Amino acid sequence: MIPIKSSKGIELMKEGGFIAAIALKKVIENIHSGIKLVELDQIADSFIEQSGAEASFKTVEGYSYATCININEGIVHGLPSNYEIKKGDIVSVDLGVLFKGFHTDLSYTLEVESDRESGFLEAGKKALEKAISKCVGGNRIGDVSVAIQETIEKAGYNVSRELVGHGVGEDLHEDPFIPGYGRKGEGPVLAEGMVFAIEVIYQKGEHDITIDEDGWTIKTADGSLSALFEHTVAITAGGPLVLTKLP
Repeated sequence: MIPIKSSKGIELMKEGGFIAAIALKKVIENIHSGIKLVELDQIADSFIEQSGAEASFKTVEGYSYATCININEGIVHGLPSNYEIKKGDIVSVDLGVLFKGFHTDLSYTLEVESDRESGFLEAGKKALEKAISKCVGGNRIGDVSVAIQETIEKAGYNVSRELVGHGVGEDLHEDPFIPGYGRKGEGPVLAEGMVFAIEVIYQKGEHDITIDEDGWTIKTADGSLSALFEHTVAITAGGPLVLTKLP
């Protein structure tokens, strides 16, 4: 069953989403060659704590970081290690915030110190925008999924088949699953009060994945580059409301 949030709940999620958006912005602004992933995690963790919130990912059993940071072939769940970022790395930062009983979740990917526009990353941004535009009452989950799949595949890349978006709210992961592939008109009907973490998870190569020896980091099996873009989005009477976007 897909949880329905009250207008008050959505307002609280918007407040938490604002904290999450600023935390991510601060991390992104500090990404440069030579900085360690664990240092970036500390930036996010400190800001979230100072804002009176809690890092959502720290509520996951066995996980002790505020962020997941993935490099190049890393897809999701990357541990913030002592790895030092290099110029040209593809860096994905994923974080969540628990504020007044509600979680929000978002991600962003960039190429470090690059002067050129990356068609690979632009495809992910466009796919997320199109998926969000489908978050309208009366549409179905499949309509959101197809928007991601068509955009990514048209650009010549592959969406993940095993890693998906999800509902979010009082729990970090709620019903339903929101794949990056599907068929129009299929799946649960979207209704006012539903809130989703819409995730565009894709790679340059095949969609097969592998788990790193650290037991957490999921990587592309063929070593191809991967990227992740995500926002928390509420279904409202006025259309999609992005809760993790800076004003």
